[in-house]
Amino acid sequence: MSTNALGSPTVACAALAVFLLLVPALSQGQTAPPSGSPAGTIGVPVDEEGILRVTMPTVTVTAQKEPEDRQKVPVSVTAVTRETIDQAGIRLVSEAAIYAPNTLFTEWTARKLSNPRFRGIGSSPNNPGITTYIDGVPQLNANSSSIELLDVDQIEFVRGPQSALFGRNTLGGLVNVTSSRPSRAGWTGSVSLPFGDYGAWSARGGVSGPVSDSVAVGVSVAQVSREGFTVNDVTGHDIDNRSAFSAKGQVLWAPNANWETRVIVTGERARDGDYGLQDVAALRANPFHAARDFEGFANRDIFGTTIQVRRTGGPVVVSSNTGFVKWETQDLTDLDYTPQPLIRRDNTEDDFQFTQEVRFASADDAAIVLSDSAKLRWQGGVFLFTQNYDQNATNSFSPFVFAPFAVNQTSPLSALDDVGVGLFGQGTVTLADKVDVSLGLRVDYESKKADLQTFFDPAVAPPSRVQADESFSNVSPQFSAAYRLTPEHTIYGTVGKGFKAGGFNPASPPGAESYGEEHTWNVEGGVKTLWAGGRVSANAAVFHIDWDDLQLNVPNPAVPAQFYISNVGGATSSGFELELGARAAPGVDLFATYGYTHARFGAGSSSNGIGIDGNTLPNTPGYTTSLGAQYSRLAGRGTVLARADVVFYGAFQYDDANSLGQDAYSLVNLRGGYTARRWLAEVFVRNAFDTEYIPLAFPYPGFAPSGFIGEMGAPRTFGASVGFRF
Repeated sequence: MSTNALGSPTVACAALAVFLLLVPALSQGQTAPPSGSPAGTIGVPVDEEGILRVTMPTVTVTAQKEPEDRQKVPVSVTAVTRETIDQAGIRLVSEAAIYAPNTLFTEWTARKLSNPRFRGIGSSPNNPGITTYIDGVPQLNANSSSIELLDVDQIEFVRGPQSALFGRNTLGGLVNVTSSRPSRAGWTGSVSLPFGDYGAWSARGGVSGPVSDSVAVGVSVAQVSREGFTVNDVTGHDIDNRSAFSAKGQVLWAPNANWETRVIVTGERARDGDYGLQDVAALRANPFHAARDFEGFANRDIFGTTIQVRRTGGPVVVSSNTGFVKWETQDLTDLDYTPQPLIRRDNTEDDFQFTQEVRFASADDAAIVLSDSAKLRWQGGVFLFTQNYDQNATNSFSPFVFAPFAVNQTSPLSALDDVGVGLFGQGTVTLADKVDVSLGLRVDYESKKADLQTFFDPAVAPPSRVQADESFSNVSPQFSAAYRLTPEHTIYGTVGKGFKAGGFNPASPPGAESYGEEHTWNVEGGVKTLWAGGRVSANAAVFHIDWDDLQLNVPNPAVPAQFYISNVGGATSSGFELELGARAAPGVDLFATYGYTHARFGAGSSSNGIGIDGNTLPNTPGYTTSLGAQYSRLAGRGTVLARADVVFYGAFQYDDANSLGQDAYSLVNLRGGYTARRWLAEVFVRNAFDTEYIPLAFPYPGFAPSGFIGEMGAPRTFGASVGFRF
């Protein structure tokens, strides 16, 4: 498929080289003034006196649960701060992923289907290989992971297995989303009204402040809407429109300096149009067009409550995190995706999860002294969860498609119940303030029950029912060592084991109702450095992953557009990652990333009875590259800001058989604005060169002439926004 010239790896590497040439010159700049908290402007890096900062800010992450400087943790982690979220206009987690190397989100029109993939690792929404944590609560099903970002303080993309601390389903890493805290200093708030082409508009607002010396509250809401990108040539209607209302409320209670309780309540009501799916060959010949006799919808409702309690002030920090997540979805679609009235699917899912974690950790100033040159920091805890998932999906066949008369196939009517517990701990010994040696270990146990039914109405074939239960247990160790050459230069190495839980498929071919655990060993080495007095950061890592019993989401040959999880065999993935950031001058920020992944199935791997050894893992670009620059300048009583981001994706395959794939492509986003104390005006363009690409496709023999159906990536969109803050 054709793309613009920016999609070539030669251009990508040349652009990266230009960035690298800028770095040595930065070391000759003036001594950086002290940096402080932003003041006086919106989303612009300034110090307490209103002068644009020269040094890059320190970024604190919770990639290993306890807060730590990003440059000190022996983990590959990309942190997208609130400053970047505001400046780049990020509204979904997947939009922030361009700043993380070797990261790709396979996202459908329906916002419930958003699946991250790191270094080749990913899987089904029902059993993710990379788990999204929202305010410390794991989204055990990926259907609740992609929600509108309201009052989000930071998004972390943590790559590599994190099972030693986070347990099940983090063998590829995790996405960590944290909300901003309600203001205790005074009342603040904002209102913004973005609008653009394709009938796009939204209204966003929030307010936060203290109601007493010990209590602060925050409320934020958003209504977003747009018309569809894809036109149904049968009716002339657009079919993949979006509309959603989201809200978040917070209460922060801090009765004294040592105790704090925070309650966060979130909700989202999405009423989206149908999937923009169409035969891939037809899309490439005529993008953003479909032809179907029926137009459906994809609805989702989410409600979540998080309760966080933290006690400090002594030698031991105690933290508790309680989470409740309830979501429901219904999608009704033309399952044959043709102008003929052949098949429709009505799919309803609902899920309720409860999670509870209690964690103990040594305070920052209360490490255990082992000797004059050695001290020990530690943490440990327990994690409990329950999950209840139900699905009722019916395929309605017109006469003479399945039989001479109309037939309804219920596939599945299923109930999956899961309960589990995990115990974890980690100790870090620091030697002579130079060397950190860490050992982590987690033990997990869970029990699963399944009631799986498929049947026809009328009964043209015998019904099937499977009632089963199974338990799984796992031990996940991780070892790491870091050596600080200087306070600004650290090298590290880590070896860890990750695992993904086994379980049951709601629907699958006979004999494939259950699947086993997936295990990985990951070896990683890296450097984290600061240069030019803190004006340049340069982090790099190399990694190798070995899989056993790799789980893969594969099509069910007996049911159209239905997938199930299968253990297909072994695989390996090796690669390299580079992240660069620079504050070239006051108000001039640059960044660049590069990721390379070589991910292949191992010998003896097979999917649906077909050998796939040596094939590339699906949805895994050979490389990812991103480049960006931002310019901020004080102008009168306000600030002018201009920003450009470009991301390059290498070619990748859609399926395990490597039958069809997407060529390399690139996307360019541009943004500019002016802030004057409390007022903000912006203009923006996304996919500025209108690149045509199909990021998501899957095998669909029978109804799709090319054998695949897929969805187009978003076209060029542009708009403007006005806002007010206090």
